[in-house]
Amino acid sequence: MVLAGALAAALPASASASAGRCRVDVPGAQRQVAVCLADLTTTGTLASGHTVEADWAGLTSAGLPTYGRVPGVQVDGYFPDTSTANTNNGWNHDSQFVLRLPVHWNGGLVVSGSPGVRRQYANDRAIGDQALAEGYAFAATDKGNTGAAFYDDGVRPGDALAEWNTRVTQLTLAARSAVSSHYRRPVTRTLAAGLSNGGYLVRWQLENRPWLYDGGVDWEGTLWRADGPNLLTFLPPALRAYPAYAAGSSSAHQSILDAGFAPGSEFLWDYHYRVYWDLTQRIYREEVDPSFDGSLSAGTPFCASGTPSCDADYAYSSRPASVARAVERISLTGRIGKPLLTLHGTLDTLLPITRDSDVYERVIAAAGRGSLHRYYRVVDGNHVDGLVDQFPDRLRPLGPCFRTAFDALGEWLRGVRPPASGTIARPAGATPADLARSCSLG
Repeated sequence: MVLAGALAAALPASASASAGRCRVDVPGAQRQVAVCLADLTTTGTLASGHTVEADWAGLTSAGLPTYGRVPGVQVDGYFPDTSTANTNNGWNHDSQFVLRLPVHWNGGLVVSGSPGVRRQYANDRAIGDQALAEGYAFAATDKGNTGAAFYDDGVRPGDALAEWNTRVTQLTLAARSAVSSHYRRPVTRTLAAGLSNGGYLVRWQLENRPWLYDGGVDWEGTLWRADGPNLLTFLPPALRAYPAYAAGSSSAHQSILDAGFAPGSEFLWDYHYRVYWDLTQRIYREEVDPSFDGSLSAGTPFCASGTPSCDADYAYSSRPASVARAVERISLTGRIGKPLLTLHGTLDTLLPITRDSDVYERVIAAAGRGSLHRYYRVVDGNHVDGLVDQFPDRLRPLGPCFRTAFDALGEWLRGVRPPASGTIARPAGATPADLARSCSLG
């Protein structure tokens, strides 16, 4: 975690140059600590103790380029909350946030929510470094609850997930005010950006709070639909079939394909079964349908099909209507109100592309908002880039594609339309090092 001493070790005020003071007021924060730093990117914050590498480990490939030094002010703090799972900064308090304000500001603000059930520094490497290097202020939230037992937060099923959306809105409003006050001029552009659950938050904000943003970039956001598909519809059949598949069953192999997982992604199945599929199914099912397993808390890990209350046998469509109502609270409608660019890997082995972004593109079109959307299917991309270094000839990192999409969004807002939606093929002859450095959308 960030060392408490590091938060108190400010550089001289002159380090913030024309940006002014190391004191920043974030409206509504219950606690906030601001320091001037010589470098706000992860290169600098790792050295100074103002990020937590564990928050973002495994999300990017080792070859993703770094940026030069970005001096400025960092504010760490939290908003009032009753849950205490986030131990960063020694605070044992949820709704923690980080706000970074570069000396050389371009007038913009990027707001992000953490992927998975990670904490507020999770987007530092994947998103924050680029935003800061390009002159944006950058704000990120832990979404109000963290960790595998996030479902313990709240009273009603779905409360913890609904809080994620509230906390992003809260941070956006507070950050806009703080940034404007700090630089003594208004924010001219506010962008939402995120991956996985963070991408879901981008989608939801642009659907439900479009007046707060100018646009967003969605990196494989989670799709929640009360009538499906959602992760509770495609993970159980994969969990149920995997043991037989691992034992050599061809019918079990077909069952996993039928659940939506891409042909050619088989080399990723064992890892995702062990690390992602089982845990993800159990904790999100516990959040929206706690009655399924009675007194158990998030079921029984890796239970065999046929075991009572086993998540491998979970059938979302057969559950009581109250479950769909819980999901409806956080569902997506496709009614985006600002430009959105979506990226999704064809080998995503947690949120298969045919059950997620392919569907979301159709939902947006059906809502009559297709002109506000660009969708890029990235051949050989997985859900996150952490396995790219293990399979450099079989996987392609999405990090460089996100960077291109982020810049394309900026151009779109200046009147230059991005390339049409389409598939980003692996360029002929491209080496893994080439793919780690750049990505063309069209």
